[in-house]
Amino acid sequence: MATRRIIVIGGPTASGKSAIAMGLARELNGAVINADSMQVYAELPILTAQPDAAARAAVPHRLYGVLSAAEICSAARWADMAWAAVDDAVRAGLQPIVVGGTGLYIQVLMRGLSPVPEIAPEIRQETRKLLGQLGPEAFHARLAGRDPAGTARLRPTDPQRLARAWEVLEATGRSLADWQAEGSPVRQDVEFLPFVLNPDREALYEAIDRRFAEMVQGGALEEVSALSRMDLPAQVPALKALGVQELLSHLAGETDMPAAIAAGQQSSRRYAKRQMTWFRNQLKEANFISFNHTLETSLERILPEIFSVIRKNR
Repeated sequence: MATRRIIVIGGPTASGKSAIAMGLARELNGAVINADSMQVYAELPILTAQPDAAARAAVPHRLYGVLSAAEICSAARWADMAWAAVDDAVRAGLQPIVVGGTGLYIQVLMRGLSPVPEIAPEIRQETRKLLGQLGPEAFHARLAGRDPAGTARLRPTDPQRLARAWEVLEATGRSLADWQAEGSPVRQDVEFLPFVLNPDREALYEAIDRRFAEMVQGGALEEVSALSRMDLPAQVPALKALGVQELLSHLAGETDMPAAIAAGQQSSRRYAKRQMTWFRNQLKEANFISFNHTLETSLERILPEIFSVIRKNR
């Protein structure tokens, strides 16, 4: 029997997850635990929409800005940190509330890691060499020839995941998708109560556009400028945060600011669409909270709906 419950709040970027988590934490004496792969980095608090000082003073927040942009936070590394944060919260008598839009992080927390064997360094090196020689699109096509079902889930514009799929296939002779299907929960003393915010697409896109423009006005360009001076390797995840490449293009004199903002907004909208597709397909057991109103109104309507589900599941 489960001895503790973890509330999970997922959803697309700019859907109001942080505000909902704050509302829950206030009412439930909770601790908010970050499940966003970019909010773990200290150098991008504005561009990744991390909770501000007032929010962190109001309720406990964990795993925000805890790593340098020079580091790589794998799903396994995040899971270790997240379980430590959950256990700390429970010991302190706080309700763990995990919130974020990185579906892989949530999946690993709820279902455990797939038992993929360790990949030999030489296979990793050869994989990245081949990727560099072919380019992402041709590499995607070659991978599809070997693993059509697994590759169908991958985009040619995501070289990191393409390389991972190839190296696992090379090392084990099995598709990464097959390994992932074998994942099992690593903790038996917890139960999860997951929610997914499902806003109307038009309202969400308006919120995304507005927020990105506000981020730039609030100092996101200065964050990216400082990030560029760190001379980071191209493969570090922080450089893939929404808006980073678009603002770097502006800083390099390749685009003007209106064009950079428009490109960043478009990238964010596309990412939100992919997030919702993932949650609908991969987290079907969640309680989906649909709404077509503003965030301010959503707080008034969504929190009572979530509390109702929580009471029923007690």
